[in-house]
Order: sequence, then C-alpha cells, then structure tokens
Amino acid sequence: MPEFEPSRSLTDLLGSLVSDISSLFRKEIELAKTEAGEKLEGLVGASRGLIIGAVLAIGAVGVLLAALVAGLSALMVPFGIAEKVADFIAALVVAVVVGGVAWSFMSKSLGAWKSSRLNLDRTTHSLARDAKVVKESF
Repeated sequence: MPEFEPSRSLTDLLGSLVSDISSLFRKEIELAKTEAGEKLEGLVGASRGLIIGAVLAIGAVGVLLAALVAGLSALMVPFGIAEKVADFIAALVVAVVVGGVAWSFMSKSLGAWKSSRLNLDRTTHSLARDAKVVKESF
C-alpha cells in the first residue's frame, strides 16, 4: 500500500503562493523593460530621420540659398529684370524648393514617430491575465 505524503501546512502553501506571485511579477517587470526598449528603439530610428531632415534644412538654408539666389539672380538680370526684383524672385524660388525637400524628410519622420505607440500592449495583457489568475486562486 502506498504511503501518503503529509499535507503541507497552510503557512507553507501561502509562502509558496507568495513566492510564485513575486516571481511572476519580477518576470512581468522584465517583459515590460524589454517591450519598452523595443518601443524606444523605434522612436530613436524615427528621431534619427527627423534630425537628418532638420540638419539638411538648416544646411540648405545657410549654403544653398546664398549660392542659388546669387546664381538665379544673375541669370534673370540679362533678361531685363531689375537686380533687386531678380534677387527677390530667386530667393523665393530657392526657399520654396529647399523648404519642400526639408518638409519631405521631416513629414516622413514625423509620421513614423507618431505611428510609434508607447503602449506596452503585451505587458498590459499579461498583467491583466496574471491578476485574473491571482483573483481566482483566492
């Protein structure tokens, strides 16, 4: 005839339950850290594109405007356009083109940035499931 194991005391059972719950929540915290890290990597990638767009816009305003305005203005003057008017038209054309390129980079990166949700979906779902299990065990 098989021998029966002595029943564990209520104190031992509660201690084991507390230990299991503690271990479970430690694992959930690790999951949250991992998930947050993944979300942060996505934001860093989107931010990198935004920064590149901004640097290009600043560089374009500083260097290209001066060079292109002077070149376009010089091309318009022989066609009978007054020098000041030619400078104005050339500056306007260059600003619109360079601004369009800069906006293209920035809007693409802003779109990626906005689509990156920082919600910790897996962790939230897992914690809700764990809370339900803990409630059912009591």
